[in-house]
Amino acid sequence: MENQKKKKKNAEFVFELEKELGITKKHQEIKKRAEAKLQKLKERLRSGSEKEEFDRYGVLLHGYASLLKVISRFSPK
Repeated sequence: MENQKKKKKNAEFVFELEKELGITKKHQEIKKRAEAKLQKLKERLRSGSEKEEFDRYGVLLHGYASLLKVISRFSPK
C-alpha cells in the first residue's frame, strides 16, 4: 500500500494540451488555429475601429504569441 502512494506522488502531472501536442495532426491543427486568431487580432488592432477593446486585444495578442512559442517547443511524435 505504501508503494502505491509513492508511485502516485512521483507521477508527473501532464496537461491535456501537452498530450494533444504530442499528436502530429492535433499539433498542426492547434498551431494553425492560433496563427489564424493571431492574424485576426493584428488586423483588428491595425484598423483601430474598436478603441474600447484595444487593451483587451493587446492582451489576447500576447497570449496567442506565447501559445505559439510553447507549441514550437513541442515536437509531435
